[in-house]
Amino acid sequence: MAKQLDYHTLREIFTRFQAAEPEPKGELEHVNVYTLVVAVALSAQATDAGVNKATRALFEIADTPQKMLDLGIEGVTDHIKTIGLFRQKAKNVAKLSQILVDDYGGEVPNSRAALQSLPGVGRKTANVVLNMWWKQPAQAVDTHIFRVGNRSGIAPGKDVDAVERAIEDHIPADFQLHAHHWLILHGRYHCKARKPQCGTCLIRDLCQFEDKNL
Repeated sequence: MAKQLDYHTLREIFTRFQAAEPEPKGELEHVNVYTLVVAVALSAQATDAGVNKATRALFEIADTPQKMLDLGIEGVTDHIKTIGLFRQKAKNVAKLSQILVDDYGGEVPNSRAALQSLPGVGRKTANVVLNMWWKQPAQAVDTHIFRVGNRSGIAPGKDVDAVERAIEDHIPADFQLHAHHWLILHGRYHCKARKPQCGTCLIRDLCQFEDKNL
């Protein structure tokens, strides 16, 4: 675990990220906040590309909780069977859709606690939805962010909760809204797990990773 980088170094890192990609976007396809919730819930232990491939046809016919319930659990299962843990995820989608219809009038609530009360929606999923849809500076820490945060010193922590707190505590406020997308994209395409592309990395001179692949 690298040592926490100082304020000025973090400002420079995120200034570079911002210059390279001013408006970073999540890669999960969705048509409204409900389909975003479903897509993020389905993405656990699956790739965004795999989820997008499975949900394109699904969201064309089921873009509301009621339509998803009308499709039935077998219909949902058939659409997402290429995704890992698809049977349990189909059950969760059906359950969360029922709760949204019964308790929230078919609308998606926008508090973290309410979101996390939905089956299959953990803190990370709730944070993604709060950030992407409601523009709240919530930090959804996945494996990419955990790796980048600890390797570089941007946000070191022994677990995802500690990394989330490090991002919130140390990254300047004007970068908070897009911080998790910059870090995810950096981890997915540059700071890869096995062969980090340090030679072309925007922040290699500021990163504390000792085993740089140059």
